[in-house]
Amino acid sequence: MSNVSHSLTRRRLLRGLALAGGAAVLQGCVSALPATGTTAGRFVRRELTSNGRRYAYQVFVPAAQVPRPLPVVLFLHGSGERGDDGEKQIHAGLGPYVRAHAADFPALVVFPQSPDGESWEGDTATMALATLDAATAEFDGDRSRTSLTGMSRGGYGTWSLALREPTRFAALVPVCGGITPPGSRPDLDTLFVESTHAARDPFAEAARRLRDIPSWIFHGALDDVVPPEQSRRMHAALRDAGADVRYTEFPDANHNSWDAAYRTEALWPWLFAQKR
Repeated sequence: MSNVSHSLTRRRLLRGLALAGGAAVLQGCVSALPATGTTAGRFVRRELTSNGRRYAYQVFVPAAQVPRPLPVVLFLHGSGERGDDGEKQIHAGLGPYVRAHAADFPALVVFPQSPDGESWEGDTATMALATLDAATAEFDGDRSRTSLTGMSRGGYGTWSLALREPTRFAALVPVCGGITPPGSRPDLDTLFVESTHAARDPFAEAARRLRDIPSWIFHGALDDVVPPEQSRRMHAALRDAGADVRYTEFPDANHNSWDAAYRTEALWPWLFAQKR
């Protein structure tokens, strides 16, 4: 072999080794980089106009690696979170739980806000459903896996919105809610589900119309704002109607049964397994 050919062969060999080594280094760098799409989910603020009125609402959008389309949860807050700041509704009930599990919570969650002095009826219910439609469309939500939950006044709202659109929701999770006025304070005498209020038995009427939607009801046994009898009667009525219904009553909880409810580990796999 000539010196020229030997030198050429040597250069080719060294170049090949350099390329191979570079590729190995590059591969090592890529594997050391954080995977894309692993950031935690986030809350985003949105606004819409419903019946000529402007409303702010919040949406929790899961991390990018969560498969789309996303299951959707509509959350209805209680009396204390009413207003127009677009913020209070994510700081009690489901919001704190979702924030604590933002890295792996696998669902889109919609948080409308009821104006002061109103319940989840009439125009306020229309607005809540409009936020659900808007968020579902914007963030690739799955309409066939859309569930509804709420606490206290929002627990009443859960029954009310489901009665308004009984084919929309795959599951219901009312927390310390009810059907008829609680009877605990005069200022709550107007808190009831309007669409069944005139029925001879509002619980039986609601159960008859909602028996095809799986439900998991939560309440505190010591609740002195909305007595647990509200949920006990609704559970019994749904059971008598042949519904798929679960009831959990926390023996040591007063009105705040929502923290314990949303921490119930079995709730989430059950909820996300429901589909219309």
